[in-house]
Amino acid sequence: MKSPEFTPVVKPDRLIEYWKREKFVVLMIVIFGIGFNGASFLAPVFQGKLLDSLVNGDVFANVLRAALCFSGVVLAIQVMRYFKRFYIRRFANKTSAAMRMMIYNNIMHRSAEELDREKTGDLMTKALSDVDLCVEGMRKFTTELFDTGVLMLSYLIAMLSYDLKITCLSCLFIPAAMVLAEKLKKVIYTFTTTYRSKKSEIAQMTYDSVDHAMLYRANGLEAHYADRYAGELEDYRVKAVKANLLENSMQPIYNVIAMTGVVLVIYFGGGKVADASWSVGAFSAYLTMFAALALKASKAAKLFNSVQGSKISWQRIKPYLREYREKKEVLPVRTDETMLAVEDLSFSYPDSDVRIIEHVNFEARDGEIVGITGAVASGKSTLGLALTGLYPYFGSIRIDGRELREYSEEERCAMIAYLGHRPELLSDTIYNNLTLGGGQVTDNVLEDVAFVQDLLDMPEREKTLVGNRGIRLSGGQQSRIALARTLLDKKKIIILDDPFAAVDMKTEEAIIRRLRENYRHSLILLISHRLAIFPAVNRILILHADKSIEVGTHESLILSSKLYSDIYSLQSTAGEDLDAK
Repeated sequence: MKSPEFTPVVKPDRLIEYWKREKFVVLMIVIFGIGFNGASFLAPVFQGKLLDSLVNGDVFANVLRAALCFSGVVLAIQVMRYFKRFYIRRFANKTSAAMRMMIYNNIMHRSAEELDREKTGDLMTKALSDVDLCVEGMRKFTTELFDTGVLMLSYLIAMLSYDLKITCLSCLFIPAAMVLAEKLKKVIYTFTTTYRSKKSEIAQMTYDSVDHAMLYRANGLEAHYADRYAGELEDYRVKAVKANLLENSMQPIYNVIAMTGVVLVIYFGGGKVADASWSVGAFSAYLTMFAALALKASKAAKLFNSVQGSKISWQRIKPYLREYREKKEVLPVRTDETMLAVEDLSFSYPDSDVRIIEHVNFEARDGEIVGITGAVASGKSTLGLALTGLYPYFGSIRIDGRELREYSEEERCAMIAYLGHRPELLSDTIYNNLTLGGGQVTDNVLEDVAFVQDLLDMPEREKTLVGNRGIRLSGGQQSRIALARTLLDKKKIIILDDPFAAVDMKTEEAIIRRLRENYRHSLILLISHRLAIFPAVNRILILHADKSIEVGTHESLILSSKLYSDIYSLQSTAGEDLDAK
């Protein structure tokens, strides 16, 4: 869901559209930008008049009038400057929010195979750092368009009105600073590109370090990874210095080059004061305007370099800026019957030609629990993932007579619930982990997963914080909360990948009993390597390492499948031995 203040950007991969989107704000920037910069030359002019009034020994009333005029002009200019900066900052903030919203929206709508190829650190850098740098470049460009372009033009016109010759000669050095900046663009672009790439790598390493901190600590690898991280940070520092050195260190040089003409201003301007062509105030006004003009010119030169850095960030985030897509709340009509027909299903992961599963065939319907088991690496989890429709598949998966790939993403989400290997809990309350912001009532589903007593033992009940990735809960509690979240909406098809790995047999039996009683209008596909509850399921699929598959009931497979019979017997014997102890 988008923010109520968010206005979609038409053709968001074109920079000009962001200015067109904020028409009123841009209009205010133009009005106050021209007003402030166009009138800025009046400040040194009235300052010169005040100085002449003091030098000439005018009466107090005239000096006061000149002082008030100067103060009034400065105040009016600064007021316009305030509003110009206010609207430019408003433009930057709204543009930053719009870009972030579109990048987030783009990521949420990317296919599973596209997300698999993305690195978390790179995405974080693009969504945060690169957006900031890009918007900062846009802000500087907008600011300097007026603070440099309009102001320089107004100063130049005012200076020409004072003296054509001095102005032409003294300003000869200003283009030299700009030409030098232009020549450095390619060098800065190269260094900055390398620096941004390294920044993404560091972000990924930081993310991995946080994610696997306990793993490193438990295996005594903290020092090793700390040394590696320190080495990468040093490389990052070197690249950052190279990227920022030319951009920032050249500013004083631009200033010196642009200000060289002040020698000519003093020489020729001093002569005009000596022969009374200029008053002291006029000379002061002209010198002030030239200094401001030269300073702005040197900043314009630096702006060229800053824009180059922003251009790199723009190129990095541009592929993620697409027209905003809102998820539609499409809820298919719920029928009492759900039919799943899988025919000749094969699956391989993106960028791989290896088929993990091949020629899978079975049918199932609502009210059934289908058990899926098999040897290690036989493709059990892959089959569950293939049935979600998140990845391309070969063959046919038909739900209620319609091919799965023909359903929209919203329709698939409304029909299919999926629980993978990991609980994937948020660092939030139990309630928010169950509902993900949906606001549903959770009492019944907590009973279904045998979590009521656990909750009563917690002082905060559903408001209990689970910690990062559920660290404050036991493994069994984590898995049951994730299971409850999957069951919450009682969708047509519920795919559960090893949901009982962290719970005891008694709890597992209780949950299966509740599933049978309360989910009669859902088809449940239960992937598990534990077979104790398989006598209670309707149909069993056994996947073999050679990609062959057996389908049957518990009773039939005990007689016909040596693999199933052996595994079930071993697990039953182990369970009896454990009970005896």
